[in-house]
Amino acid sequence: MKRLAIYTVSAMSALAIGTANAQSFEGFYGQVGVGYESVAPSFSNSNVTVVGVGTAPINTSISNSNGFTGVVTVGYMAEITKDFLLGLGAEYSPIAGQKANYSGSVLGTSLGNGQYNKENSYNIFLSPATPIGKDGLLYGKVGYTGATIKDTFGSSSTNTNYSGYSLGLGYKQIIQGGLYGFGEFNYMSYGNQTSNASGTVAGYTVTSTMTTNANAYNLLVGLGYKF
Repeated sequence: MKRLAIYTVSAMSALAIGTANAQSFEGFYGQVGVGYESVAPSFSNSNVTVVGVGTAPINTSISNSNGFTGVVTVGYMAEITKDFLLGLGAEYSPIAGQKANYSGSVLGTSLGNGQYNKENSYNIFLSPATPIGKDGLLYGKVGYTGATIKDTFGSSSTNTNYSGYSLGLGYKQIIQGGLYGFGEFNYMSYGNQTSNASGTVAGYTVTSTMTTNANAYNLLVGLGYKF
C-alpha cells in the first residue's frame, strides 16, 4: 500500500507539473524581439520591348539586404490539452531594413543603379506549442506575411507591396512571474509582383516588364510578458 501511495502521489505530481507548464503560457501576451534579418530578392521574366523592332532581356544584378531588425508581437495562447497549446498572434516590424544595391543592363548598355529596402513588414500567424521542461515552451509558427519594398532609382522612388507565407520555430522560458525570454527563427516567402512601364525613345514606343519576388529570414531574441 505504501508503494501504491507513493506511485499515486508521484503520478499526480507529474500531472500537476505538466498542467502548470501549459498554464504558464496560457492567455494574452506581448513581446519585443531584436536580431538579424536577411532579405534576398530576385528578378525574373524581365525584358524591354521596342515596338516594331524586337525584345531584349534585362540583365540584372542585386545584393541581399542584411542588417538589424526589431519586431513587436501580441497574441493569445489557448490550452487545448495539458501537453498542447494553440496560439494566434500578430507582429509588426517598425524598423526599415538596410538599403542594398541593384543594377540592370540591356545588350551591354547600362540602365543605371538603384537601391531598395524592406519596410513596414507584418505577420499574422497560428502557433502550435508544447510545454518543455520547467516553465519552457517549444512553439512553431505558420502565417500570412506582407511587407513594402521601397525602390529608389535615380530621382524616382516607388513602393511595392508584397505578400506571402511565413514559417517559424522558437522557444520561450519563464524568468519570473509572467516575464519570459525567447529566441526564434522565422522564414518569409514573398510572391511575385509584376511591374510595367512604357515610354518613347527616338520615336519608338518602348515598354518594359519586370517580375520580382523575395525570400527573407530573421533570427530574434527578446523579452515578453504573459498577462
